[in-house]
Amino acid sequence: MDPSSPAMLVNAETLKIYLGRRVRSVIQVTRNEGGTIIGQSTDGQQLTIRGAQDVPLSHFVEVIGIADGNQSIRAEICTDFGDTFDTVAYNGLCQLASGKFKSFFL
Repeated sequence: MDPSSPAMLVNAETLKIYLGRRVRSVIQVTRNEGGTIIGQSTDGQQLTIRGAQDVPLSHFVEVIGIADGNQSIRAEICTDFGDTFDTVAYNGLCQLASGKFKSFFL
């Protein structure tokens, strides 16, 4: 990670706090529409990722990019995590990163 441009850990619920800023999120791909992927965030809500590479359906993908809407991210980097991922643990981490432990993650 580039320390001069940190990416905040977010889920769909916390994404809106960081509009226009660099974020990092994990989604499970439900649709792939040629450069745009739609998926389920770790908190169960839908996110749209623009400028993403093709990722197989049902795979988990980590996205680093700019939050450009309440439920969308403009991708810079996408990493395929495969078809298994601990969404409960990641979602808890997102809540900590946007809550009282925010200073640890900046």
